[in-house]
Amino acid sequence: MSQKILITGATGNYGGGIATGLSKLGMVHDVALLVRDVESEKSKSLAALGFELRSGSYTDTESLEAALQGIDVLFFVSASDIDGRWPQHLNVLEAAEKAGVNHIVYTSAGHKNKSADGPLHPVMSAHIETEQWLQKSSITYTILRHNLYAEVIPLFVGDKAALAQSNTLYFPAGKGLTAFVARQDLIEAGIKIISDVASHANKVYAFNGVANYGFDDIAATIASITGNPVVYVSPDFATFKSTMSGYGVPAPVIELMLMFAGGIEEGEFDNVQNDLPLILEHAPTDLAASLARVY
Repeated sequence: MSQKILITGATGNYGGGIATGLSKLGMVHDVALLVRDVESEKSKSLAALGFELRSGSYTDTESLEAALQGIDVLFFVSASDIDGRWPQHLNVLEAAEKAGVNHIVYTSAGHKNKSADGPLHPVMSAHIETEQWLQKSSITYTILRHNLYAEVIPLFVGDKAALAQSNTLYFPAGKGLTAFVARQDLIEAGIKIISDVASHANKVYAFNGVANYGFDDIAATIASITGNPVVYVSPDFATFKSTMSGYGVPAPVIELMLMFAGGIEEGEFDNVQNDLPLILEHAPTDLAASLARVY
């Protein structure tokens, strides 16, 4: 007997990638998609693949309870609203419990220091609370702890056009290392898990890239890709903040960058355990391949 699956965040890059992959496996009729606006172009493109669309928002408990009716498995993509993430997650979790959802696959974030004084606590606390809720509940869970996407690197240090002007990676992460992971690898792993969800009951997976890299490694790799010299400069936080402010970068964005830079410098994303090759059944994408797409 087939199970009915609901995927949240279906109009985003990750959730949409999961949905598209499942459509290629012929699972369209077993899957519904939670979208905020069924009339958006992205929603319409998903409906054209044959998916059932269910309207709902993480902030609207009534819509969540309605959307989760008849759902056996929830593929729960974490909220993007950092400040409101935990209340939104709690809405989803409680609605799933009321609706009788049997299994929740949750996209969490991998990091080391889970204490309240950890460098990334403001960003990661909702993930910690969501994991704890799931592990205490009677609902079967699968937790996917994603490392930082390789795709965030240009957001930290600039895209191809910006680097063409400066040939400098300017980011205060010191000598910290990160096992950056390609989003497409995470999508592929998510598809494999949701396609055989019973095999992953009550498992917690660490999904990391093929190796740990520092920003000096990233600079050298980009230099090799572009044929231009690229250097890495790690300023102190105050200098970085004043420099970014001078370029007109909004203060909340600067604070978020500093938070991640501090976490990277302290080794929050420097990981050894990696379950991704086990799920993918092949090696994760090398960081050089991810950087080549951008630079």
